[in-house]
Amino acid sequence: QVQLVESGGGSVQPGGSLRLSCAVSGSIFSIYGVGWYRQAPGKQRELVATLARGGTTNYTDSVKGRFTISRDNAKKTMYLQMNSLKPEDTSVYFCNFYPPSNRYWGQGTQVTVSS
Repeated sequence: QVQLVESGGGSVQPGGSLRLSCAVSGSIFSIYGVGWYRQAPGKQRELVATLARGGTTNYTDSVKGRFTISRDNAKKTMYLQMNSLKPEDTSVYFCNFYPPSNRYWGQGTQVTVSS
């Protein structure tokens, strides 16, 4: 059974950094692209970053140059390094495959950026 579990969220001041992790159970992790998504209160879930199986990355414009997505297939874990955080980055962050599958949404991890 495939399960994705996010961790690493927290509260930081503007300009701070966090690294999110997503542990993936099951044997399919290495054969799919992966992505990080976020949802702020009252807003729709949005795509933040993707990492294709071949290594190509893409980022939404608002995080380019600040966030880095990566994966470790041996550990079946994906990461989102977030630097220079801004208050508008405050959201619940989710990991999923890319394209995402509704069956794999987890609880997410809360990131709060506030002074």
